[in-house]
Amino acid sequence: MKKMRFGIDIDGTVTSPATFVPFLNESFQLNITLEDVVQYEFYPLVNVTNEEFDKWFLENEARIYSSSPLAEGASVVLQKWTKQHELIFISARGEGMLELTKQWFENNGISFDHIELIGSHHKIAAAKRNMVDIFFEDKHDNAVMLHEELGIPVILFDTPYNRKPIPKGVKRVTTWNEAYEWVEEWVKTQVNQ
Repeated sequence: MKKMRFGIDIDGTVTSPATFVPFLNESFQLNITLEDVVQYEFYPLVNVTNEEFDKWFLENEARIYSSSPLAEGASVVLQKWTKQHELIFISARGEGMLELTKQWFENNGISFDHIELIGSHHKIAAAKRNMVDIFFEDKHDNAVMLHEELGIPVILFDTPYNRKPIPKGVKRVTTWNEAYEWVEEWVKTQVNQ
């Protein structure tokens, strides 16, 4: 089997998309669930200014990232793929979170070939630099841009905040197992290319 290079987002993809919900509820006296998060930004959900929210996030990001639960099924699938493919994690987290992120991966038994924290949601350059063959994402516009700019398939993990229409080259999945099955079939079509 041809060894592929998988570009994989971390937050909301490898980690549960509901990770932030309890922190938002606790800090901002909310009572929301993941189903209430219908857009990617949290600003409309909280009762503070954007600047106050940004300050809160910077003060709490290490605590949130270090306690993020794994997305259901992610560990099993990633462990299967780590034996066959290169796993390159590309995240919008800031570089200052690299050691904490590596520690989270180790604590959760997730292997990686490379972790790149780029500090923004613009992942095209990092995906190109790492020559990824496929990308796994939860942010709608990222998924669409990665597919359109790089001409690679993108697996979009379904969440309430990413349910806009998608082009043919973006595959929406609801579970890691569904992603695994689609990717295994796709890899077979790449063997002779």
